[in-house]
Amino acid sequence: MKVIYTDSLVIGGGLAGLRVAIASMQRGYDTIVLSLIPAKRSHSAAAQGGMQASLGACIKGEGDDEEIHFADTVKGSDWGCDQKVARAFVNTSPKAIRQLAAWGVPWSRVREGDHDVVINGKKVTITEKAESHGLIMARDFGGTKKWRTCYTSDGAGHTMLYAMDNKAIQMGIPVHERKEALALIHEDGVCYGAIVRDLITGELIAYVAKATTVATGGYGRLYAITTNAVISEGIGNAIALETGVATLGNMEAVQFHPTAIVPVGILTTEGCRGDGGLLLDKDGYRFMPDYEPDKKELASRDVVSRRMTEHMRKGKGVPSRYGDHLWLDIRLLGRPHIEKNLREVKEICEYFLGIDPVEELIPVRPTQHYSMGGIRTKPTGESPTLKGLFSAGEAACWDMHGFNRLGGNSVAETVVAGMIVGEYVADYCAANSLNISTTTIEHFMKQEEKKITDLLVRDFGENPFQLKAEMQKIMMDKVGIFRNGEDLEQAVEELKVLNQRAKNIALRNRISSSNPELVEAIRVPKMIKLAQCVAYGAMLRTESRGAHSREDYPERNDKEWLKRTLTTWKDESADLPEIEYEELDIMKMEMPPGSRGYGVDNTVHHPDTAKREQEIEEIKKANPGADRFELQKLLNPITIPEKFKGKNERIGRGFK
Repeated sequence: MKVIYTDSLVIGGGLAGLRVAIASMQRGYDTIVLSLIPAKRSHSAAAQGGMQASLGACIKGEGDDEEIHFADTVKGSDWGCDQKVARAFVNTSPKAIRQLAAWGVPWSRVREGDHDVVINGKKVTITEKAESHGLIMARDFGGTKKWRTCYTSDGAGHTMLYAMDNKAIQMGIPVHERKEALALIHEDGVCYGAIVRDLITGELIAYVAKATTVATGGYGRLYAITTNAVISEGIGNAIALETGVATLGNMEAVQFHPTAIVPVGILTTEGCRGDGGLLLDKDGYRFMPDYEPDKKELASRDVVSRRMTEHMRKGKGVPSRYGDHLWLDIRLLGRPHIEKNLREVKEICEYFLGIDPVEELIPVRPTQHYSMGGIRTKPTGESPTLKGLFSAGEAACWDMHGFNRLGGNSVAETVVAGMIVGEYVADYCAANSLNISTTTIEHFMKQEEKKITDLLVRDFGENPFQLKAEMQKIMMDKVGIFRNGEDLEQAVEELKVLNQRAKNIALRNRISSSNPELVEAIRVPKMIKLAQCVAYGAMLRTESRGAHSREDYPERNDKEWLKRTLTTWKDESADLPEIEYEELDIMKMEMPPGSRGYGVDNTVHHPDTAKREQEIEEIKKANPGADRFELQKLLNPITIPEKFKGKNERIGRGFK
């Protein structure tokens, strides 16, 4: 039995995982990162549009600060987020982006003088101030009041990941590539690392650690068509679920991005619309102002995705052999802008569609994109039910996004959560010793060895690729943008059957080393369980909130459903997880529930909302001289590492 010991084990080599590793290493704790692929190939590299941080440097971002970013984030979440986490995030994001600049990210910069931009389909001239020249530029994004999304053309994730990985290399952080965690080692409510399989040799290794962080990204590949990389299968979430101790949060909260290209589902960034691109129907008609006259194409992305789907249902989609789609028009931006700021989009269109978006329309439709759900954590990033298990980034339900994420907040979250959670990981390593017997490690090792042996010796059984395809079709057809009780009940029943069939997988290729079929056979049963968590949670939540849209329950019901879904799978033989709910306490909210400002407000209000609003007014009246920082402490006191507590400086405003 091969055992590797470390202080901090990080599962996942993307932005969140690397940033946690850097934080714990900076504090002097031995750290190892596990990655399915070379770290620079992680899915973080696919992020295009940019990272939200309230710098307020450009003219259209002038006046931006943490208050506005916080309000946008809470509204975007449809009041499903943890407001303490959202507040810690908006406070730390400006620090994160400036640190990334120091580490080598070449952020696009403000250039003084006049510039032609496209706003609401028309070319206008804006004038950047001379004193802002050279500061970090921002673009417009959906659901925001200010231009806040900082970018590097349309390759923000790529540049951020390369800078982060280079920093990890500089610090000597080992990244063990081609390694997959199969199970978490745990005993008496404490996590001690993971059983890991070498994808090349097939060898099983026990990585034993004081603190274990899961940063494996989302679970988009539960769906047939997704913008996610092929490695985004939710296995980090699944191994936490299979402990029977760790809880997953809000698994039914799945976001669809409005503009993935047809048919392959590759993303075209929200930056296309942020920079002035338009959505057109089969008649070349710009339809979004009819649905959302205020924000139009830059409504929150869950809203835009639903409006696009509604419009296609009315027969306004463009027919194709791949199904109906709509058009994204960025031609009005002009060749110089596209080749400078949207060059990745241009290359994707050329390589995968054979079109030049400077001159032609881009076929798009909503496609699965992001997972708001994940491993439920406290604001420290630690699981409230499994001590020593942390999570960060898309793998976590931290819970910054609630039931819908704003564009630009996810790539920002990876770094900010990595900074904050990484400090708490280091604190945990400082306060706890490693106390686990080799007998326990051996138990988990033998358990995984037996599962693999059973797969390799079984003569007849199910095809894992077929099971996966059936699961993905169920999720796509019945747990999509619009949901209803009948479809969800069918999905739950069909996934029950798949869960049983997945216990009888047999392989044609029976080698234990480099074997893609074996990898699939190990992953698919875990993925089916995760899919059931999504479908069952969606079936039980009889309301519409953010990206969870029930056609049979169109109201956002704060009175009954202002709560977080908590999912566990305690009985390995069961076909359904256990679901409980965590109430969101309005009386502790800095920003009580209200209207998001889209369409008709059909909210069923909670009686505590009016009480909290009155209480907030009384607090403000009782503290007439308090500035925004003092009021925030009174309304929403947050816990945050000391090094990140400071105020953020903005040009012309100092630290105010």
